[in-house]
Amino acid sequence: MDTGLAGKQALVCAASKGLGRACAMALAQEGVHVTITARGAEALEATAAEIRAATGVTVTTVAGDITTEAGRMAALAACPNPDILINNAGGPPPGDFRDWEREDWIRALDANMLTPIFLMKAVVDGMIARGFGRIVNITSGSVKSPIPTLGMSNGARAGLTGFTAGLARQVARHNVTINSLLPGPFLTDRLRGNAKAAAEAAGKDVDTLLAERAQSSPAGRVGDPVEFGAACVFLCSTKSGFIVGQNLLLDGGLYNSTMA
Repeated sequence: MDTGLAGKQALVCAASKGLGRACAMALAQEGVHVTITARGAEALEATAAEIRAATGVTVTTVAGDITTEAGRMAALAACPNPDILINNAGGPPPGDFRDWEREDWIRALDANMLTPIFLMKAVVDGMIARGFGRIVNITSGSVKSPIPTLGMSNGARAGLTGFTAGLARQVARHNVTINSLLPGPFLTDRLRGNAKAAAEAAGKDVDTLLAERAQSSPAGRVGDPVEFGAACVFLCSTKSGFIVGQNLLLDGGLYNSTMA
């Protein structure tokens, strides 16, 4: 399928590793010039080099924390008029809600709700003026099926989902779509980090726990980030303009429901 994306510009947040990296690589393979952000400069530059070598597109790097105003300003200075925005940020740590203070909740909201909203605010009018825009928020399968130990993530991402549902329907007539990708278990550093905490609590090793989790999935495995990147490309393509305000769950069938 011709995605119609060659030559367009994308801003991809938290793209040095994991699902953000997979989205940046997949978009670049379609001829999209990407600006990628991440806190770790070394990993970010390594990812940029890999994308350039694999695709030949222009890759701009912005090292910084996208969840801060300074980080967002730097990213938008490097890519002020993106055709595509991929919102992504690491989730808050697992734990018991009794242990979380107000400052913990504010950090979670800043990272996983307010930062995507501020970035959408910065770019959506330009997309409307140009008659094309694709915004994809990477949230979590917990939006549909909350994960007890990830209460801060459940709350912040659900808030973003509610906001996006309204905004998406206000801008769709301008060929600007906003949708969300909801990952279940994908083989990323985040998955291994959460599994480590769970394994320690259960007295198991991480690999054993991950293998058990994989077998609990109808697909019999965890996801490959490449699959996630391909789904992102489809939502960004010129063929996806009638998909508006949706939450696409990629979890190998773990969420058991007749209707999503």
